[in-house]
Amino acid sequence: MNFNEGKPIYLQIADRIMDDVISGAYAPGARIESVREFAGRVGVNANTVMRTYTWLQERGIIFNKRGIGYFIADDAPEQANTLLRSYFFEREAPYFLERLARFGITPAELSSRYAAFLG
Repeated sequence: MNFNEGKPIYLQIADRIMDDVISGAYAPGARIESVREFAGRVGVNANTVMRTYTWLQERGIIFNKRGIGYFIADDAPEQANTLLRSYFFEREAPYFLERLARFGITPAELSSRYAAFLG
């Protein structure tokens, strides 16, 4: 995993897991890797992954079955989508919209290009 300096690593890992939940790579009820397994795979300290798992658990994306491991919550896709959309509109969209205005891109042009992107 490649990390950027603008956001804490544990939140970047959480974003990745939530993206995987939304895309179906992690299905509701599925067991996810242990903290140590995940840390080894992505090349970070186990404490960082533990912080990620705690953050996700506090938001209802995953849950812990003591002695068994962490699992994806039944409503995780909806919860993850809500969290990521909120982050996008609060943090990313303002910059994006400012750039659209600066470049003189009209709503019609944006809509046309977005429709073409969607296929």
